[in-house]
Amino acid sequence: MGTDYFEQISQELLKGPTEKDHPFRYFTFATVGLDHVARLRTVVMREVDSDLNIIFFTDKRSKKITHIKENNKVSLLLYHPEKLMQLRIEGIADFKSDEATKKAYWSSIPELAKKEYTTLKSPGSTIASPGKLEYLPSENHFCIVKITPFKIEYLQLGIPDHTRVFFSKLDYGWEGEFLVP
Repeated sequence: MGTDYFEQISQELLKGPTEKDHPFRYFTFATVGLDHVARLRTVVMREVDSDLNIIFFTDKRSKKITHIKENNKVSLLLYHPEKLMQLRIEGIADFKSDEATKKAYWSSIPELAKKEYTTLKSPGSTIASPGKLEYLPSENHFCIVKITPFKIEYLQLGIPDHTRVFFSKLDYGWEGEFLVP
């Protein structure tokens, strides 16, 4: 049920990291750590594979990584304003910062952006002013985060009716059911 909708979801997600102006390129990533408070932030979609696993980059010292260590169940929110389509995704997050993984992805980052992973202090630390940021000369704290989705909720706003479909990942694939919008 809902295979046409799932195909649309897949196509749009696959465009996110490859089309510069695609609305899914920037999405909201939510974690909940031991403090039981939802923390949301915008991240950049870097890769989506055929299983719809989503990858983004971050500093391994960030609060995102602390929360993933504490509770690896995460949520994503994506919205396409032209198509009036919203996706809510729940998944399991995993992160990697080993040398082989870093080497595989590091070269894809523009030189100017690489310095964001080389700050002396960790993200969220206090500093005297934005111009007082210090960088490490040769070390970086780059890592990738991979989200493996297990639930996707699709909402298509429309006239006269909205369409809402809930997909669950099962052993044999994705199964959908329609919901009241």
